[in-house]
Amino acid sequence: MSDDLHQWQPLLDDLATRRSTALAMGGPDRVERQRSLGKLPVRERLDLLLDPGTFVEYGLLADHMDEGLAAKGSLAADGVVTGIGEIDGRRVAVIAYDFTVLAGSMGEVGERKTARLREIVLRQRIPVVWLLDSGGARIQSSSGSTFAGAGALFREQVALSGVVPQVGALLGHCAAGTAYIPALTDFIPMVKGTSSMALGGRHLVKAATGEDVTEEDMGGSEVHNKHSGVADAEVASDEECLALVRRYLSFFPSHNGEDPPETESTDPVDRRCEELYSIVPTAPRRAYDTRKVVAAIVDADCEPVEVKAGFARNLLTTLARIGGQPVGIVASNPMVLGGALDVNAADKAARFVWLCDAFGIPLVFLHDVPGFIVGTAVEKQGIIRHGAKFLFAVSEATVPKISVVLRKSYGAGYFVMNGLAYECDHLSIWPTAEIAVMGPDGMVNITMRKHLEGFEEGKERDAERIRLAEEFRANIDPWIAAGHAQVDEVIDPAETRHVIWKALRANRTKEVDRPWRKHGVPPV
Repeated sequence: MSDDLHQWQPLLDDLATRRSTALAMGGPDRVERQRSLGKLPVRERLDLLLDPGTFVEYGLLADHMDEGLAAKGSLAADGVVTGIGEIDGRRVAVIAYDFTVLAGSMGEVGERKTARLREIVLRQRIPVVWLLDSGGARIQSSSGSTFAGAGALFREQVALSGVVPQVGALLGHCAAGTAYIPALTDFIPMVKGTSSMALGGRHLVKAATGEDVTEEDMGGSEVHNKHSGVADAEVASDEECLALVRRYLSFFPSHNGEDPPETESTDPVDRRCEELYSIVPTAPRRAYDTRKVVAAIVDADCEPVEVKAGFARNLLTTLARIGGQPVGIVASNPMVLGGALDVNAADKAARFVWLCDAFGIPLVFLHDVPGFIVGTAVEKQGIIRHGAKFLFAVSEATVPKISVVLRKSYGAGYFVMNGLAYECDHLSIWPTAEIAVMGPDGMVNITMRKHLEGFEEGKERDAERIRLAEEFRANIDPWIAAGHAQVDEVIDPAETRHVIWKALRANRTKEVDRPWRKHGVPPV
């Protein structure tokens, strides 16, 4: 009788079979197809992303439960792997679509799993990483009017925004609805050659417009890293992408109620950066590589993460550490457009400032900016609106804000780069600094136009223009600003790293009171 009451083995065998089927994903043929495309299977991606042995899966044995798909048999985990693991010992939630299972399409059961995980993310206040490789909504199951109840995941992503870090890693194609998932996250790395995102896949575009395009042309990594600015990084492989996600999250707290994680650095905070003498020319119009400036002043033992490196290259936005303290660096780049700001640079900077401010990461501004680009082309692009967005973001930020003027900082460029009036917590300048409403040449061309008309066009007028520019330049002097106490310190460039670190320490308990409001109305 006892044997009849304790027949565990058949049950355990059945459980083992079901587990094995789910862990096999779409089966060996589809897994091999995934590899042939240069993409890792979803569970290998999880192994690379998370600390070994930390993953707790939710819904392993989920299936499609759709009579209309009965002919396809079981769909492992309903095409999406969800759970909680750890990165560098800190918990993180993961939602990973499995392209080997019905192209990673979003089914009802799979989305029930992701909804549960998003609820846990909000309750536990932990970051969430999406590993995206999906054909979009499962049309077979959602083509009718029951679609009226869909879309909660996007609203929930918005609710999580600024509360916990969100990463949308593109490791494959994301069409239609899935394209909005990364767009609503904080950081979007894309794998070159295998990832893409677009509101319509190539087949839909062909049917709707007659346009015959590839997924890469429609929304590949080059499109979104260099042109649209939707993505934040382009990498060569799944392995590199997942390593970048780990590194990116290392700068952020688990949620907005924590301080950013500080680390021990072996790089002395008072290290002199004498290489800056040979990197930055004293001549204000000579270009240089701002990345070398950033590399000189940040911790040498912590690899920075540059955000949107291929987009709006006239401005750098970089996550790094100084003395182990995470910082967000906004730096002019004279190598492109002379460092002048355009529509894309303003958008890039505003988003980065909002990101850092949301999670308590101090901001460091490195000025070498001649101002905003002017002309009919940029006016038609809305330069005023976009510039105001940058201004809005910097004004709104309440984290410690440190500014260093390397050379020029003119007009509204000085304002948006965290000038003194923008609750700048420490403003230091190099002896080469020029802070003014505009540069000497611009002043001459505007204020002395009629005077110059009195000189014969050519060498005589050019000589007079140069003479007048030098007169104006005499009033654009770092010692004048220092004498009026409109800057906090004039520094030796080699002291830049130490000065920034000291300023960060001096302002680490900063608090700002704002009038109550539901939210501002940013000029987007």
